[in-house]
Amino acid sequence: MHKYLQQHQQKNVQFICIGKKAADYVQKKKYRLRGVYNDLTENCSLENVNRLAEEIMLQFIAKEFDKVDIIFNRFKNAATQVLSNQTFLPLSFEVQKEDNLQHIDYIFEPQKEEIYRQIIPLFIKITLYRCILNSVVSEHGARMTAMHQATENAKELIKELNLTYNKVRQAAITNALIEMVSGAESLKN
Repeated sequence: MHKYLQQHQQKNVQFICIGKKAADYVQKKKYRLRGVYNDLTENCSLENVNRLAEEIMLQFIAKEFDKVDIIFNRFKNAATQVLSNQTFLPLSFEVQKEDNLQHIDYIFEPQKEEIYRQIIPLFIKITLYRCILNSVVSEHGARMTAMHQATENAKELIKELNLTYNKVRQAAITNALIEMVSGAESLKN
């Protein structure tokens, strides 16, 4: 996130944070915070994410934003999460040029424009949902890794404490035996 902020330092960057840690970071750095959605990480449902996506789309259409980027943790595995940046709006698609194929004019039912009006908002909502789910899974993976490490550390500490306990007990037994033998020797004399 720090690298992203350095790249966009001169621009009027505003944040919509999903989760307490992101909001705390943005507030600490004194950036403009437009909204905080803490409940989406605990109750991550498509319905809840759709409401946020619709708000963002409406604000983008109203030209309150000229670009919307999502910064999220992409899950790689339980021990590794990759901080990722993805442009959310405006949408851009790579067009592949196929020189060898003939251009075929398809008939769409309903019309192409109506299909786009339905599919594009759904695509945007699903993209945001996927990013949030990636972050939630990454958080759970990080917690699982931390708990595993804490368990391993506790096991190692228990071994060390048992070893120390046994050494102290052995020293106490040795001292008691030395005292008994010394006492028996003193009685003989």
